[in-house]
Amino acid sequence: MTARPGRAFGIYIHVPFCAVRCGYCDFNTYTPAELGGANPDGWLAAVRTELRLAAAHLGAAPPVQTVFVGGGTPSLLGADRLGELLTAIRDNFTLASGAEITTESNPESTSAPFFTALRTAGYTRISLGMQSTAPHVLAALDRVHSPGRALQAAREARAEGFDHVNLDLIYGTPGESDDDLLRSADAAIDADVDHISGYALIVEDGTALARRVRRGDIPAPDDDVHARRYELLDRRLTAAGFDWYEVSNWSRPGGECRHNIGYWNGGQWWGVGPGAHGFAGSTRWWNVKHPNAYAAALESGALPVADFEDIDADTAHVEDVMLAVRLRTGLAASELTDQERQRARAAVADGLLHEAAGRFVLTDRGRLLADAVVRDLLS
Repeated sequence: MTARPGRAFGIYIHVPFCAVRCGYCDFNTYTPAELGGANPDGWLAAVRTELRLAAAHLGAAPPVQTVFVGGGTPSLLGADRLGELLTAIRDNFTLASGAEITTESNPESTSAPFFTALRTAGYTRISLGMQSTAPHVLAALDRVHSPGRALQAAREARAEGFDHVNLDLIYGTPGESDDDLLRSADAAIDADVDHISGYALIVEDGTALARRVRRGDIPAPDDDVHARRYELLDRRLTAAGFDWYEVSNWSRPGGECRHNIGYWNGGQWWGVGPGAHGFAGSTRWWNVKHPNAYAAALESGALPVADFEDIDADTAHVEDVMLAVRLRTGLAASELTDQERQRARAAVADGLLHEAAGRFVLTDRGRLLADAVVRDLLS
């Protein structure tokens, strides 16, 4: 777990708390009934300890270029605790000048004063879960916020001084129409945000949504519908001045999420919190999942690592290709083997990639088949 010089370094903080569990979510999150006595104040104390141990373990850690507080529902902590969290990071690490500091937020647990306090604390970016403006789509996803609240929250964040605000959309929910998606996209555009993410609904094993599909209560998402909705969303966002910079992410100029770009470009980060993953040097590790087990490990004076793996050169190459191909900047031909370059040029002939300035970049059609392109390149 030694940070490698010359690579971006960030910190990810995982907040495991949710008021309710969304039917499609398989993240490491817990509702009040599942916490077994764990609470935000105890979690924050444990996070402070992990940050201190992490800094000691890394020694001369590089400046932190990005911080991302995710979950779960970080906004349930309240602005004061989120501010204390940033203070704890500053107490143990050096934040780079101009560091990007992001928190995810649920629209229902935000307000104008909440955003004012976050700006004062030093946060620079807000990511809001919108999903859809269609009530029946939100109901199918078990989302609790009202259709217009995410848009109102985005406007509040902008009015309180946040230049960078992201809205997440989900497409392909059973019962959603093309018009539902387009109305949601138009509403997100009109909210004056500079970043919009669009994710195809995936049915994850073990979720309430998977059980409903298995019982036949709702149909499984359709791949052809997903492809059509992606094309609709891309055209609408492009016409409004958003450019794709990663397969599922569009931004206005300068609105790209630097923390996520760090992941996709092979950067390093320390993952803090229950179930958080980290990567530094050639080591990937992940923490114990339940907040109580996480706190207990830290109380014993140990890092709360559940397990780790050392990434060899071949595995690192595969992962670099998998991630870089999803970016608009694409793959450098010089980073590919001779066989992989031949396969990439075959994908160019098939209309899935185009080659320019020594790089291979997904075409519009290639974005729909990005996973298949990766498989073919690495096969």
